[in-house]
Amino acid sequence: MSINQDDLKRAVGQAAVDYIKPHLDDDSIIGVGTGSTANCFIDALAEVKHLFDGAVASSEASAERLKSHGIPVYELNNVPQLDFYIDGADEINARLEMIKGGGAALTREKIVAAVAKTFICVADESKQVDLLGNFPLPVEVIPMARSYVARELVKLGGDPVYREGIITDNGGEILDVYNLHIQSPSQLESDINQITGVITNGLFALRNANILLLGTQQGVKQITL
Repeated sequence: MSINQDDLKRAVGQAAVDYIKPHLDDDSIIGVGTGSTANCFIDALAEVKHLFDGAVASSEASAERLKSHGIPVYELNNVPQLDFYIDGADEINARLEMIKGGGAALTREKIVAAVAKTFICVADESKQVDLLGNFPLPVEVIPMARSYVARELVKLGGDPVYREGIITDNGGEILDVYNLHIQSPSQLESDINQITGVITNGLFALRNANILLLGTQQGVKQITL
């Protein structure tokens, strides 16, 4: 019998807790991502909340979910270091480079990931790809720059579409860029971030994951660079 996607997400969420559990102590603060798979991790993390100090969340939604489980949430500016950041991905390749931002939390996710010593990606097998770009690449922009940035993204070969009705936790807007076949994720990440008005984009290549916990029909696979 095949395992459905929700079960795979719960399995990798639990696997992430099992992975970090031996490393936790009273001073540990954990970086937590955003999205359905990250939510499964948060729910599993609640079972061991007595083993660590608290968490830093990459979105208001994740912060509320953590608090609902009685897990203290800290501001990143008040935290000297994070041993782990756990988050999902919209796509991930063999080099553990990702597209993220389907939930519009890409900027805060990228900031928290930058602080963490170890980035653990939790994903089900549908997110694993050979070439990034089938999932549209989110780009967060300053609202007044949206049209200008869109024109510049067209020059890079993309087809940007304004994600209407979405305002990020930072007050930004999202352009989803279709029809990209991303041969060099690090280079494209840098090129897009150089466009004036871009806050950041959803390529996580300059800071990729260190570990992938991948939910498959044969169980959770651990892939480490």
